[in-house]
Amino acid sequence: MDSRSEAKQESGRALKERLPQPDSVARGLGWFSIALGLAELVAPRMMARVAGVETGAGAMRFYGLREVACGVGILASRNPRPFLWARVGGDALDLGTLALSSNKLSARDRQRATVAAVNVACVTALDVYAANCAASARRLPSVDYRDRTGFANSPAEMRGAALSDFETPRDMRTPDALAPYTREQQPAAKVERRRAGSVTGEA
Repeated sequence: MDSRSEAKQESGRALKERLPQPDSVARGLGWFSIALGLAELVAPRMMARVAGVETGAGAMRFYGLREVACGVGILASRNPRPFLWARVGGDALDLGTLALSSNKLSARDRQRATVAAVNVACVTALDVYAANCAASARRLPSVDYRDRTGFANSPAEMRGAALSDFETPRDMRTPDALAPYTREQQPAAKVERRRAGSVTGEA
C-alpha cells in the first residue's frame, strides 16, 4: 500500500470521527421533536405567527401531536428508523404548509416563512442522514462462526502432537525414593499411555 492510499484512508477516518454519530443525532432529533411538539400543543397560535403562516390552532396542535409521537418513538424504540422516516414525511408536510399557508401579503411574514422553511430543510437533512445510517446498521450481515473450531488443524491431526516434545517438569515427577516402587506396580509404558490419554483428553 503506497503513501497516497494510506493518507487517503487516514483522512477518511478522521472525517468519519469528526462527523456526528448517528445514535447521537437520532437522540437529539427525538428530544427536538418532543420540544417542538409541546410548543405547538401549548401555544399553537404563537408558533403559527413565528412561522409566518395562517393556519388554525387545531392543525397546529395536530402537527404537535405528530412531533411528540415521533420523538417518543425515536427515544423509546430499539429501532428508531420508522420514526425517523416519519419525521422526514412530517418535514415534507411542514414545507408544504409553509409554501401554501404563508401570509404572502406581509413582507415580515414572508421572511419568517422563508427562515422557517430553511430551518425545516436543515432538520430534514439530519432526519434523512440518521434514517439512512439506522437502515445501514440494520442491514449489516450476520457472521456465522459455526464452522470455526479454533484449532489450526483437525482434532485427529493434533491429537498427541503436544507429547512429541513434552517433558514432565521436575516438580511433577515421581520422587527418586519412590520411583522403584511405582515402576514395579505400574510399568513405564502403561504410565506413559495413561499420561498421553489424560493430556489428549484435556486437549
